[in-house]
Amino acid sequence: MNLDFILDERIDKDFLIQTFQEQAEVHAAAIQIALTNKQPHAWRATWILTHCTKKDDDRIHPYIDDFIQNIPNKKDGHQREILKILAKMKLDDEQEGKLFDTCMNLWEDITKSSSVRHFAFKQIYKTYQKYPELSGELAFICQEQYLETLSPGIKKIIDRIIKTGK
Repeated sequence: MNLDFILDERIDKDFLIQTFQEQAEVHAAAIQIALTNKQPHAWRATWILTHCTKKDDDRIHPYIDDFIQNIPNKKDGHQREILKILAKMKLDDEQEGKLFDTCMNLWEDITKSSSVRHFAFKQIYKTYQKYPELSGELAFICQEQYLETLSPGIKKIIDRIIKTGK
C-alpha cells in the first residue's frame, strides 16, 4: 500500500492514528516506510506509529530487530521516535542487549539532540534496573561531561531519574 498521499499531506493526527489502528494493512505499510531512509515519509510514519503503538504491540514485535538495527542510520528525530516505540515493547535478552549498546552510543555522543539522549538514557536506566550489576556503568555515564550539553529541561529530568528512579 502506498501511504505517500497520507504522509505528504497535513492530515489530522487523530484521523491518522485511527486509520493506522483500524487498518492492519496501513499499519504494516507504515512500518515498512518507517524502516526506510525515504524522508520525510519515514520519520512521519514512525511518528504516527509512536502514537498508535500499544504496550507490547503484537504488530511491532516482528520488526523489533529491524528497528534496533536501523537506529544508528537515522537522524535524531527519527531515532527518538524509534526509541519511543521500542520503550513500549517487551524485548528478549538479545534485543535488550543490542538496544542497550545502541543507546549507550547515542548517550555518549554529546552532539546528539537532548531529546534523543533523554530517550536513550531512559532505556539505559530501564536496563540498569533489571541488571543492577551495571551500576558502575551508570555512574560513569552520569558524569558531568555527559550532562553539560543537555538542555536545562532534559538535564533536570535526567537528574530526577538518577535521584529517584522516576
